[in-house]
Amino acid sequence: MKIKPGDKLPQSDFFHLDNKNEVKKISTSDLFKAQKIILLGMPGAFTKTCSAVHLPGYVKNYELALKKGIKKIVCIAVNDPNVMKAWGQNQKVGNKILMVGDPFCKFTKAIGAEVDKSAKGLGIRSNRYTMLLEDGVVKKIEEEKETATCELSAAESFLNRI
Repeated sequence: MKIKPGDKLPQSDFFHLDNKNEVKKISTSDLFKAQKIILLGMPGAFTKTCSAVHLPGYVKNYELALKKGIKKIVCIAVNDPNVMKAWGQNQKVGNKILMVGDPFCKFTKAIGAEVDKSAKGLGIRSNRYTMLLEDGVVKKIEEEKETATCELSAAESFLNRI
């Protein structure tokens, strides 16, 4: 991953579905402005480790994140906004986590997190990571060596180190 602590997030757009199921585009500069936020980078919606460990860990530890001063948790994957909303509903994220898509892989490539999972039928995806951001600047980042593992980026591990 080429982005590191101290770097400002690159300008990019994410897509999500609002409460009326309308596609909304939001820029990184607007989403991460003047807030302390956790960004969860995941290989894909409904994938094994993402659905069994990474995302549910942050749903379960939402209150701990708030106690650490986190104002928002954002989950991003190289999926479209419809899939991200369905996955969020499946995982019962409610209002705890904003589910956004990077369907064109622009943000993922801009930060150097893209991985080729074509051999598994997934195409270009994101590596697994968790970032702590303040006003769009990376304060801490934990990236897994393999997308199938979730140790450094897991909620309990990450939240206890910030």
